[in-house]
Amino acid sequence: MSRSKILICDPIHGEGIEKLKEAGFEVDVNPTISHDQLRRGVSEYDALIVRSRTKVTKEIIEAGKRLKNIGRAGVGLDNIDRETAKKRGITVLNTPEAPAEAVAELTMGLILSLARNIPLADSTMKEGKWIKKKLSGWQLRGKALGTIGLGNVGLEVARLARAFGMKILITKRTPPAPEVLSELDGEFIPLNEMLPRSDVVTIHVPLTQQTHHMIGKEQIRLMKKGAYLINTSRSAIVNEKALLEALKSGKLGGAALDVYEEEPPKDSTLIRMPNVVCTPHIGAQTEEAQKAAATLIAEKIIDSLMKD
Repeated sequence: MSRSKILICDPIHGEGIEKLKEAGFEVDVNPTISHDQLRRGVSEYDALIVRSRTKVTKEIIEAGKRLKNIGRAGVGLDNIDRETAKKRGITVLNTPEAPAEAVAELTMGLILSLARNIPLADSTMKEGKWIKKKLSGWQLRGKALGTIGLGNVGLEVARLARAFGMKILITKRTPPAPEVLSELDGEFIPLNEMLPRSDVVTIHVPLTQQTHHMIGKEQIRLMKKGAYLINTSRSAIVNEKALLEALKSGKLGGAALDVYEEEPPKDSTLIRMPNVVCTPHIGAQTEEAQKAAATLIAEKIIDSLMKD
């Protein structure tokens, strides 16, 4: 076991690093490693641990002659070439359970920010302005929340929204368990039926070939006039050009975004829209979520390598 080496390519919580060391692994931490540096050095390692910054491409995987595991301390796996990893017999691991509560709470915070104009209220107060009469909002109770996906995050969002008195509409590939529908008092319907009935649409699916731009011009056309779109999942699930047009035209009342096609964004047109609330991809940025992601991926890597 002492000869097994793990490279941590992005910042993770220290408890995860300590857990790997205690298991007898040699652990190198290089949270700013470049693609070229990783390509040149990956052949020394049995496992990699990344977050979203590092792209584990076909080139990297093919250079990793000793690689047995690639671990993602987080949910999305779109930065890892899983097809090449599968061909090479490399196990890809992630921790979708770790940030669920953190992302769900941020999602609700974004919905509330839109509903009550909180960012504008805060910024104008700090400018010495009192624009109370211009800040009429809306309440969540009685509104319909359409959730696209009901995995770890989507389920937590639906539970929180239900506690606010929202009606829960669900679309996903397979029907939810009857007990989940009962708990949420939810309704399982196709996407094209959910969109026109939802006051707020929130996205909680992974980025795949099937979900890329699944919310585009046609889907936005189906939405209620004045509805709101929330994306704390992956940016490319939404066609940003179609979203911008809908926000400019008034088709959508607003949007809240935590993810962007380019991070950090170079084009600020969308994020500067007055009816957009944005955060810099902080869904999982809580102490609790980061600790959970690091320790869980460490445990999964340890279990996997010990089996080999």
